[in-house]
Amino acid sequence: MSPAALLRNVLRVLVPLAVACTFYLYLYPVFLGCAFPLPQPVNTTERGTAAAFQDTLRQHVLSSNKAAPFRLLALGDPQLEGDTSIRNYNRESFPHLTWAIRHLTYKTDQPSLRKRLRQVVHDLVDVFFEDIPDTAESIRKRIDLFGNDFYLAHIYRTLKWWAKPTHVTVLGDLLGSQWIKAPEFERRSWRFWNRSFKGGERVPDEVALYPAEEYDLAGLLGVEDENAAAWRRRVINVAGNHDIGYAGDLTQERLERFERVFGKAAYELRFELPVTNPELNATIYDPEKNPDSNRLIPELRIVNINNMNLDTPAADQSLQDKTYAFVNDVINTASAVEYAGHFTVVLTHIPLYKPEGICVDAPFFTFHAGGGVKEQNQLSADASRGFLEGIFGLNGDPNAPGQGRGRRGVVLNGHDHEGCDIYHYINQTEGEERQWRVMRWSDAQVEKLPGKPGIPGLREITVRSMMGGFGGNAGLLSVWFDENEWEWKFEFANCALGRQYFWWFVHIVDLIAIVALVLYGALQAAAAAGFDIEKWPSAKTPVATKNDAVEKKPTVVGNGDAKKE
Repeated sequence: MSPAALLRNVLRVLVPLAVACTFYLYLYPVFLGCAFPLPQPVNTTERGTAAAFQDTLRQHVLSSNKAAPFRLLALGDPQLEGDTSIRNYNRESFPHLTWAIRHLTYKTDQPSLRKRLRQVVHDLVDVFFEDIPDTAESIRKRIDLFGNDFYLAHIYRTLKWWAKPTHVTVLGDLLGSQWIKAPEFERRSWRFWNRSFKGGERVPDEVALYPAEEYDLAGLLGVEDENAAAWRRRVINVAGNHDIGYAGDLTQERLERFERVFGKAAYELRFELPVTNPELNATIYDPEKNPDSNRLIPELRIVNINNMNLDTPAADQSLQDKTYAFVNDVINTASAVEYAGHFTVVLTHIPLYKPEGICVDAPFFTFHAGGGVKEQNQLSADASRGFLEGIFGLNGDPNAPGQGRGRRGVVLNGHDHEGCDIYHYINQTEGEERQWRVMRWSDAQVEKLPGKPGIPGLREITVRSMMGGFGGNAGLLSVWFDENEWEWKFEFANCALGRQYFWWFVHIVDLIAIVALVLYGALQAAAAAGFDIEKWPSAKTPVATKNDAVEKKPTVVGNGDAKKE
């Protein structure tokens, strides 16, 4: 079979495969039906998912007023790796070969020729069993790191285009190690902003505000203006243990370099939702005109909390004191629990406490020999109560302000790469024995616990990692305001691209198809120039000699003519 015929047959299979896989990869949210949940009530989850997908599709064609005013694209734990994962980084690829040459050229001291030659043989053996495997693995890892940057970028870019979020957050562990030195930190930071999250921007320091009684709004929800466009570009980065370290590792230097490149580690953002109905506006609390109302102007509060040093002991007590002060100021500047209309979204890294068996990561703590938290899977129970009872104002006492129901809100975090969706609640009817309990969100819905009188609770969503090994996940959080009940509501969905192998497979197939098309085009051009590509390479035809061309005829001898010997 000629090369042209072979390529033609290969392309008949390769091109349709490449087109189909590429089409799916670059439109995977469309094929998977990924979309931000809609505010409109529906009878079933299936109908709600279908309606959300249809509305997202409609946004790309026309416009839609059904979408939630706050749509948060939540990404967990990208963990960009670097030099620490490359075996022969910062050293030569074949050190044993170098030593073998040094021995042979008498640049080393050896007591005898026999020992010199023996060392040469040992080094040559190590070239095959150590240097070559290490170099091959290092090359593979460098290629893997390069591709992983664009795999993460594909998730961010594709969902940002298709789902149209109003805000984006990365829930910690932006980088893969808190121990890296300054040059490697800069390299990974460059990759983060110029590859994986290209087009994104850190939240400006003047926008990321410290909690205060009097504050400036970060923007208006449901209003399309320059500020809304700016928030679509910004990335709300949460500090994780691989970014700045646990309490026992966190230093001022690590925190400062993180904040310089990725934004502040602790701040709040307040967004207001305009109420256009004059009659509803008249029902909002006003100290002079309507002092008896418990309705506040609809407001969504995002609190980015660095909870890496909430638990003790900490390496730097001053940094821990600042974290405690920040959390206390978040609590002190929150609206009273008796009022309605405010919603709090807490973004942090380490999940709240939960007993073993609820999520994949069980409670786990280790400490440095000299003191300080070395590693932890969850916050301690005491630190977790600070979130539930402090920031959200939940209480097991029915006689507490607001009957202990607390403030509306949700907690989003990362750290547990497997992800988890749970519900924290406390039963006020249990009296003195009441305590915080945890249940998976799906089970809590079956038990109809959310919103049940006498059982205050809060949903906590640990977003599954966007790393390829965990399926390339992304969380889609929709938050909207119900004017009839005068409270915020929310829903969450997950969208997973799949393992990184498919991303690699598609691009390798595309590359092979492009090369094959170029070669086939070259052969066709050669055919147009007069070359016989169908018979190339042609076999040489043997040339007949003069003797070969003369055919010898047999001599017929009669019986009577035969000679007798």
